[in-house]
Amino acid sequence: MVFVGKWNLVVLMLLLLVSTFATVVRSDASDHRYKSKDPVPLYANKVGPFQNPSETYRFFDLPFCSPAQVKEKKEALGEVLNGDRLVSSPYKLDFLVDKDSELVCKKQLTKEEVAQFRKAVAKDYYFQMYYDDLPVWGFLGKVEKEGKSDPSEYKYYLFKHLHFEISYNKDRVVEINARTDSNALVDITEDKGVDVDFMYSVKWIETNIPFEKRMEKYSQTSSLPHHLEIHWFSIINSCVTVLLLTGFLSTILMRVLKNDFVKYANDEETTDDQEETGWKYIHGDVFRYPKYKSLFAAALGCGSQLFILMVFIFILALVGVFYPYNRGALFTALVVIYALTSGIAGYTAASFYGQLEGTNWVRNLLLTGALFCGPLFLTFCFLNTVAIAYSATAALPFGTIVVIFLIWALVTSPLLVLGGIAGKNSQTEFQAPCRTTKYPREIPPLPWYRSTLPQMAMAGFLPFSAIYIELYYIFASVWGHRIYTIYSILFIVFIILLIVTAFITVALTYFELAAEDHEWWWRSFLCGGSTGLFIYGYCLYYYYARSDMSGFMQTSFFFGYMACICYGFFLMLGTVGFRAALFFVRHIYRSIKCE
Repeated sequence: MVFVGKWNLVVLMLLLLVSTFATVVRSDASDHRYKSKDPVPLYANKVGPFQNPSETYRFFDLPFCSPAQVKEKKEALGEVLNGDRLVSSPYKLDFLVDKDSELVCKKQLTKEEVAQFRKAVAKDYYFQMYYDDLPVWGFLGKVEKEGKSDPSEYKYYLFKHLHFEISYNKDRVVEINARTDSNALVDITEDKGVDVDFMYSVKWIETNIPFEKRMEKYSQTSSLPHHLEIHWFSIINSCVTVLLLTGFLSTILMRVLKNDFVKYANDEETTDDQEETGWKYIHGDVFRYPKYKSLFAAALGCGSQLFILMVFIFILALVGVFYPYNRGALFTALVVIYALTSGIAGYTAASFYGQLEGTNWVRNLLLTGALFCGPLFLTFCFLNTVAIAYSATAALPFGTIVVIFLIWALVTSPLLVLGGIAGKNSQTEFQAPCRTTKYPREIPPLPWYRSTLPQMAMAGFLPFSAIYIELYYIFASVWGHRIYTIYSILFIVFIILLIVTAFITVALTYFELAAEDHEWWWRSFLCGGSTGLFIYGYCLYYYYARSDMSGFMQTSFFFGYMACICYGFFLMLGTVGFRAALFFVRHIYRSIKCE
């Protein structure tokens, strides 16, 4: 009954999430319908170095022309977490109103402002705006090197004219593009004040593209034939890995198990005095509870919650919630779903801790709540301090921090406690097919390659090899400007990752038991989660070999948040590995007579 009730709660949570995101993503102009000369909202968002996606600043941190009264757009939680800071812009792009060389403002740049713009142009700064919820980008200027190797001889130019081309279908905006006039330049090479006439022009073009498909152009790059070919190659590579692994297990492991079953059956029929060897020899120790069982149960609880979190994220992605440039929807989903699924962590940890005959369930719940949130909170405090020092938009406002704290205090923590109480009261016993002896057997000396670290390296390599091709596209979208939209392929890769993790953990657990090493509990968890360490190793390769990111802020954000993500994968895949190993161990010891 507890199980059924829990999944009813899960279904209810999913329905609430879908209805929530169906309303959160609407814009100010909710119907997106306009009449001729109606004002259409254009918001200036942020500026920053093109190669450093985390290092973004408010649009008017640079001395652009600003409207008489800058109004900030009210943003959702996910938008703030995404670093969006939308404010009103000085450009007036009224519906169906063409403009030719409209003056924004005449601005006299001081020496300091010129140096500020030159520094931004040298770092390849871009700007981002949103027009009727459609993204607009452009670069601030250009650098002319003219074959000169000395940077002091470079020429720096600022673009002063911006041309907007807007496509419409009847009474709706469908597409917008912004380009700069390469002939309208201001030389900002020298440290001296200059006068700049900032201009813009607008051209409206009728199109037959329906409003419902206006976001498709942003996802076309990820679904081009050559990209799809690489994605399918990734899946084929992963499937081959799965087939090889399952074939290995079916032809070798199952044959060995069959021989073991026959051998142990013959031993029981011939004599009871014959000395037992192999995994049957340790049947009195294999279900002995692990050390640090409170920590172990807490890790399983956190891993189970993160697994359910991933399932919900994929469900929302597959039903089309995370379309391109749906500002902050993913971050909102992560925060909301994590808060709502904290009861799963409490229930799993407390129930398993009770099965292991643990008594201090309050400490176990505290450990469960802090095991993942603790490192994430410390990392956030450090990185938010760095963002504040840089005056970047990645620094969360105080109000947003209060909202997140209230979500944790009023939703996450109570659900964790309620789940823990339900798990504590479930009163289930650990299902062990063999009785555990009073004193543990001594583990025989094992070769070095059977120790924990080499086993983790072997266990993490195969799952990582099944996903590493797809990792590049994920990294390029999270830490770059690519757009990832093929969630169906990503979901298949995720399923393959789970299968390979489970199978390789089962194989290594059998070899560990065959060597008469009965301390498999923590080993199976560590081996299953070791793929997270390989993913973090890939972070080093991606940062230094595949990206152009630089600077202390970008480096700290990349490695800091990727450490939290990889730690989450470690907990989740460790839980998957242990659950698979537990099912396998119970099965083989239930299949023989151990008493």
